[in-house]
Amino acid sequence: MPPAVKAAAEAEFDLTLRGKTTPMLPAELVASLREYDMVMPTLGDRYSSEVFAAVPRPRCRLLANFGMGYNHIDVLAAQAAGVAVTNTPGAVTDATADIGVMLMLMSARRASEGERMVRAGRWAGWHPTEMLGLHLTGKTVGILGMGRIGRAVARRCQRGFDMQVVFFNRSPVPDPGVPAEQLPTLHEVMARADVVVVTMAATPETRHLIDAAALAAMQPHAHLVNIARGDLVDEAALIAALEAGQIAGAGLDVYEHEPQVPEALRRLENVSLLPHLGTATHEVREAMGMVALDNLRAFAAGQPLPNRV
Repeated sequence: MPPAVKAAAEAEFDLTLRGKTTPMLPAELVASLREYDMVMPTLGDRYSSEVFAAVPRPRCRLLANFGMGYNHIDVLAAQAAGVAVTNTPGAVTDATADIGVMLMLMSARRASEGERMVRAGRWAGWHPTEMLGLHLTGKTVGILGMGRIGRAVARRCQRGFDMQVVFFNRSPVPDPGVPAEQLPTLHEVMARADVVVVTMAATPETRHLIDAAALAAMQPHAHLVNIARGDLVDEAALIAALEAGQIAGAGLDVYEHEPQVPEALRRLENVSLLPHLGTATHEVREAMGMVALDNLRAFAAGQPLPNRV
């Protein structure tokens, strides 16, 4: 973890740091529930119902997740076992929105494809019809999920690129923060937008929300950007749509089975791929760690949890 977060945790708790950054194995997950009072997991540590079933009476009473998304934790199973779950909202908003805009530009302007061309020595020089992409200024962005991150993306698009904003949200949003139109269905947003940005929370209900039918509603020149969680998008359907030219391209920071990225996605030219960089800045990761520590401190002091999910 970031040095400042590690130092703060060591000063206040009897801290055990895992020596690897890879996801915990099932046996490690079970042991963590048995051996520690509190655990700070990350998105690769899958606390499934099976893990909780293996420890009917866990010593652990808090999973203070280092991150905003918590779809890797079966929250209902945790609650049934008497284990609270917290996350780190707020700290991640602007950095994740920045990555969303970056992926919009990378996909629309074919930046990844162009860089591969230059690195491979295949660039023969400028000409008027080379590498033509989609001009974003003045276009329509469709945002799926108008929470903190969705609003931050909308601000950047509307104020920075003079884009029209339409969005889908499962509940009414009276004030999205910028001029924007809430459409009644997901498919209406997919059909209207030149670029669709996925910022919704991942839950069992939203798994594969972006399926073959949703992708079929998009315009042929449109691009899909996902900065939320990978399982919101049916990856096989997305690959099929990209291979068929049904949509123009995609920009992805998250994947359905991270860290595995399908070879079919990796070989496509019309997709930009990032290794889950949404919050990857020194300042933001430190802030996330400090928010997680706030949850640990509150729990240890018997106080209400600031960010309970």
